[in-house]
Amino acid sequence: MQLLQTVTVKQVLTEQSKKELHQSYYQKKMMLQKECDQLRFELKKLDRTKKFPSASLKSHFEKEINGRKEKIKLIDFQIEQLNILPLGSEIKEKEVQALVDVNVGDSWDQITKEQMIIVKDGIIIEIR
Repeated sequence: MQLLQTVTVKQVLTEQSKKELHQSYYQKKMMLQKECDQLRFELKKLDRTKKFPSASLKSHFEKEINGRKEKIKLIDFQIEQLNILPLGSEIKEKEVQALVDVNVGDSWDQITKEQMIIVKDGIIIEIR
């Protein structure tokens, strides 16, 4: 019998992976800032048409903009934390699903314990 199990993938922080993470965070931040600018532009554009009630239109757009600003703050925090972390630290990257074979006589504790894959610069270096 096979079971689905969640496996945590962790990345070992190296100079290269740190640069890639910085770049990734920066790109996400720039995309969110562009979205905020686009939303402000759309708000002005729709406000000029006078087809929608101004107050509800503005509150809807402000809610969307504020949501993106919160995400930008989170990214800024992640960048700060990344700068603090020493090289060699393990960072949780994602979780994946794996098939696990289960047979009569297997140790249930061994099967259900948390599984981990450790990746360093795109290469699996350890499976725990």
